[in-house]
Amino acid sequence: QVQVVESGGGLVQAGGSLRLSCTTSGLNFDGYVMGWFRQAPGKEREGVSCISQSGFTLNYADSVKGRFTIRRDNTKNTLYLQMNSLKPEDTSMYYCAAGFYCDGYLAPRNYNYWGQGTQVTVSS
Repeated sequence: QVQVVESGGGLVQAGGSLRLSCTTSGLNFDGYVMGWFRQAPGKEREGVSCISQSGFTLNYADSVKGRFTIRRDNTKNTLYLQMNSLKPEDTSMYYCAAGFYCDGYLAPRNYNYWGQGTQVTVSS
């Protein structure tokens, strides 16, 4: 049984930082592209960032470039998202997902396994 579990969300002031983590079980972690997505109430789920199996290919949404950094540790089956200079518009539920394709479009349809999400709230 595949499990994807996010952690690290919380409440932070604008300009602050958070680090999200995602652990998986039941799948061959280093065989999957991993991605971060977010969805705010009333909005569609949008891609934030993805990373290839080796970690050499990274893609970011324009809205987070220069502020967020994705990283993976295949020895720990763990994905990370370091979020700096947070803005109120970053407030959302953040999801981790495992899939097979990482490109600049960051399309959710390319991901097969999803976590339950972790809430990030940025106050102004």
